Amino acid sequence: MHCPFCRYSDSRVIDSRTSDDGLSIRRRRQCPECGRRFSTTETASLSVIKRNGSVVPFSREKIVAGVRKACQGRPVTDGDLAILAQKVEESLRSTGASQLEANDIGLAILPELRELDEVAFLRFASVYQAFENLEDFEAAIAQLRVEDAARPEKG
Repeated sequence: MHCPFCRYSDSRVIDSRTSDDGLSIRRRRQCPECGRRFSTTETASLSVIKRNGSVVPFSREKIVAGVRKACQGRPVTDGDLAILAQKVEESLRSTGASQLEANDIGLAILPELRELDEVAFLRFASVYQAFENLEDFEAAIAQLRVEDAARPEKG
């Protein structure tokens, strides 16, 4: 790590701490040449391979924006959407991959959105999975009912 003051090509790590969200590491460093101290923040980059083949940085904001459309008129707050996006990002990072297909992100959104609001889940799934007719909706609803019946009661 280059010193931002004297541009010396090395520095010594004095202290390392994980950020509150656990997604980055803050390192306190000292330059052996000029003796000045500075901080760095390190994060693992996560990239998305879009359907057209281009690669863009991962963005929680894009998840929130996409899910917000499905949640219009539903009792879902901005805080709920932020938590959903954080959970999705955590599940994607846990795979260890640095590049993800856009499709994988949609697949990671679906279970989190289902827990948040089933109507919003159906709306999102209908676009994401390209529902073409009422039978597609009926099949998705039937699957939700089967899964709900098999799920142990909360409480």
